[in-house]
Amino acid sequence: MNALAADRVVRALGPVAVVGAGISGAACAGALADGGLRVRMYDRGEGLGGRLASYAVDGRMVDAGASYFTVSDPRFAAVAQDWERRGVARPWTDTFHVAGPEGITGTSSGPVRWACAGGLRSIAVDLLGERRVTHPYDVESVAPGPSVDGEVAEAAVLAMPDPQAADLLAPTLREELAVLEDRTWEPVLALAAGWDRRSWLPELDGVFVNDSPVLGWVADDGRRRGDGAPVLVAHSTSAFAEANIDDPAAAVAELVATVRAVLGVGEEPRWVRVHRWSLARPVEGREAPFFLGEAMVGLCGDGWHGKPRVEAAYLSGLELGQALVERLT
Repeated sequence: MNALAADRVVRALGPVAVVGAGISGAACAGALADGGLRVRMYDRGEGLGGRLASYAVDGRMVDAGASYFTVSDPRFAAVAQDWERRGVARPWTDTFHVAGPEGITGTSSGPVRWACAGGLRSIAVDLLGERRVTHPYDVESVAPGPSVDGEVAEAAVLAMPDPQAADLLAPTLREELAVLEDRTWEPVLALAAGWDRRSWLPELDGVFVNDSPVLGWVADDGRRRGDGAPVLVAHSTSAFAEANIDDPAAAVAELVATVRAVLGVGEEPRWVRVHRWSLARPVEGREAPFFLGEAMVGLCGDGWHGKPRVEAAYLSGLELGQALVERLT
């Protein structure tokens, strides 16, 4: 065996550190494993899935992060079809209602949106499979080498929003830090609310709310999840979230009142819960699918591969993982 071949064998046996176990990190880890590379994963969350977040409230799961996903790329379509076959995800609807501050004004059709009976985090968990993830674990630094918290890796992947990635990068990783500059991320407050009965339009799946200073979107979580539960999940406007980011609980009353006014709901909810997403989405996406420089530190996520969406995050992680396999094997 010549020296180059021996080096390739050593590299193939070394671990790649993936920080972030959302759908982008999960897709990247899967591509790395398919290419014969060992993977070491970290995530700071109690649960896995990143912003595909679901939590248990009142005895059922509620989607508090991304509301749905769409499918257009053949690679992601094949994965979605497999999820559908195995009952992980299902096509949900192609029509949402449209509303103003005073109420519903009509409907709007678009691509088919997909949802998951077990919550959207199900698709990230499914991609992870039996792969071990160290969590909850707050990575503190990614340095040249590369190394993650002082532990050397063959490569490091940061699958997360730009500001979070920038906080982890050592100052000497100038090229990576430069890539993350000058991009604005918007916050969102996600309100989940449950009633004793449904009193809004029975055919309503979701509502895009226009011209409201408070509310941008409402999803019927019962129809989305397929169990008919009288639960709504509302996303605030970014301006409203920015004004209440330090005390989301103080914004609950106004969010609930706006949801009730827009949907014509007479009763107060039986329970409410609010979640703060400080980095919900980038204002503008990147056309580049990912970044990978000479330092072998890769960047991926839903801020890459075009508009921020679940499919883009999946493809970003997948393509970065495939690029790393090409370099390391």
